[in-house]
Amino acid sequence: MRVRARAGAPEVRDFAPGSDMFLADVLAGLGRPRKELPCKYLYDEKGSELFERICELDEYYLTRTELSIMGEHAPRMAEALGEEVLLIEYGSGSGRKTRLLLDELKAPAGYVPIDISREALEKSVAELRGSYPGLEVLPVCADYTKPFTMPVPSGSVDHRAVYFPGSTIGNFSPIEARNFLVKVVKLVGARGGLLIGVDLKKDRGVLEAAYDDAEGVTAAFDLNMLERINRELGADFDLGAFRHLAIYDEDVGRIEMHLVSERAQVVRVAGRAFRFRSGETIHTESSYKFEIREFQEMAAAAGLEAKKVWTDPGRLFSVHHLTVA
Repeated sequence: MRVRARAGAPEVRDFAPGSDMFLADVLAGLGRPRKELPCKYLYDEKGSELFERICELDEYYLTRTELSIMGEHAPRMAEALGEEVLLIEYGSGSGRKTRLLLDELKAPAGYVPIDISREALEKSVAELRGSYPGLEVLPVCADYTKPFTMPVPSGSVDHRAVYFPGSTIGNFSPIEARNFLVKVVKLVGARGGLLIGVDLKKDRGVLEAAYDDAEGVTAAFDLNMLERINRELGADFDLGAFRHLAIYDEDVGRIEMHLVSERAQVVRVAGRAFRFRSGETIHTESSYKFEIREFQEMAAAAGLEAKKVWTDPGRLFSVHHLTVA
């Protein structure tokens, strides 16, 4: 673990994966019969900025719908989380939704934002510390699916709760999602809780438009992963030879994002050659969608008890409060 602070930036506990891990993941993913890249590598500095633009798009209903739910129900959510809670957020991003909670929490013991993008984390933490000077903010730069040491606040903690907004739970396969929830149970302990955003199943057209917008921002976000691999790992991807594709697989209930090779080509990464057929894809992200009961049953299998769920009038999105059973 590295504790680093750049000039004028907040002190950050740094467990972020290094270039060796990035390279190993890329080589392993491209070497599979069905090529894939982990979606966590979409979020470098440029990728995080592009994702913030995606959140403002007309087609991308998720962020504005979740914000509307939070705006209406944050007082009840904060009450459910309780007083003197240590709030731990996975994938904290810009912190827009978090502020709605922090405004309502009673005497929080501290806030631990965790994000893989150091630049996005530093910016968010600097703004939060300015807005909430009495709140102890303990930022961690990490891949939250991997082991890392949780910081300990200076004051007393009554209990812990994880905040996991944005429907990021959908990026895991069903087995991975259940295992992730089991880890949350172990982290928060017997009196702990979870507040989580979950996207709901809906019309194919609405879903595919949300992940392939007319302006091409999501396409740029997806292609940026190849640009990052070129820059950081010395690869020679021709970005003009790939295009973004988003499709909804109704049988398994998930959106898939792919980068499609427009022609037969060879790409080299760290001296290794990878052949692409025309039309062959790199799978860059999955986003599973759920029925409310479907998600609650999965959470119950992980040891979580559903307490309350909030949705929007159109039943596009849901926010769940669960406690350790």
